[in-house]
Amino acid sequence: MSNNHIELQSDTQTRPTKEMREAIASAEVGDEQGFNDPTVTALVERVAELFGKERAVFLPSGTMCNQISAAVHCGPGDDIIAERSAHIVGVEAGGISVLARAGAYPIDGERGVFSAEQAEAAVRTPWRYAPRTRLISIEQTANLAGGTIWPLETIRSVVDVAKRHELKMHMDGARVLNAVVASGVSAKDYAEGFDSVWLDLSKGLGCPVGAVLAGSSEFIDSAWRWKQRIGGSMRQAGIIAAAGVYALEHNVERMADDHANAKLLAKRLAPLDGLGVEPDHVETNIVVIDVSASGADAATWSKRLGEEGVRMAAIGPQKLRALTHLDVTREEVEQAGEIFATLAQGAFSPS
Repeated sequence: MSNNHIELQSDTQTRPTKEMREAIASAEVGDEQGFNDPTVTALVERVAELFGKERAVFLPSGTMCNQISAAVHCGPGDDIIAERSAHIVGVEAGGISVLARAGAYPIDGERGVFSAEQAEAAVRTPWRYAPRTRLISIEQTANLAGGTIWPLETIRSVVDVAKRHELKMHMDGARVLNAVVASGVSAKDYAEGFDSVWLDLSKGLGCPVGAVLAGSSEFIDSAWRWKQRIGGSMRQAGIIAAAGVYALEHNVERMADDHANAKLLAKRLAPLDGLGVEPDHVETNIVVIDVSASGADAATWSKRLGEEGVRMAAIGPQKLRALTHLDVTREEVEQAGEIFATLAQGAFSPS
């Protein structure tokens, strides 16, 4: 619990632990732009090895990873194939149209995952009147769809589509390590066949800031140019990179606890009148709750939950999203379930 509330709004709300703060305080630092920061170097080398890529670059945010990747891979007027709920499509302020000057070709997948057949159908026939399909992007896990894990077999079939059409492949890996822990599939196996892939440090890993983007040496050279261009280059960045090194050593396997807590929350909420929750769909640390049958909208639920000490975000008129993380205990999840039960029994009236 943080500041006397149960924080289920997002796994971005984690606070650095005492041990992580100690790692930050004792970090060796240098000039990151001159490749003279040993802590940044240690972090990017570790992530490149994790994904089986030649090199990696440390960036301030996952959104910047997506935007730089799109800008490197695409030209003006190009199409990016992605699932409709993907972060790169709807939660980055239209950045791909500004920086890459590309457009999104959204696919309606199943719980955030589209098939190879859908990807094939979205590839445009070369024609001078049409945009050029250039990039296929997947989001592992599928955030707004409820933390769905892209199956490895599906990923590889989509990669095959990209190869046949000479397209680039990008993975928004904001929560890829959640998928690794839950599935047992390695990050390297998930990243095989991708031209760019990144992981977020500021979500389930519990860091205060940062993400790491990996790919070929040629890709990272181009990514660095974009990093410089849009103000992402830093100086003594080892101060924040140290948190990432610590997290990769200590905070990965413990994500299994977050997954168990999310499943527990879903099971507590599923029987409650007015709430639509599918425990079988909870694969990682995200629970999506449909409140449409409750008589109150998601904003009202979010407000009343907040008044009772549970922070949870509305992700649509009738949907709430809960995310478990290292700052939420099993006991707090059970407490949140009890608060939901009280509210579902009619303790508040919709306004």
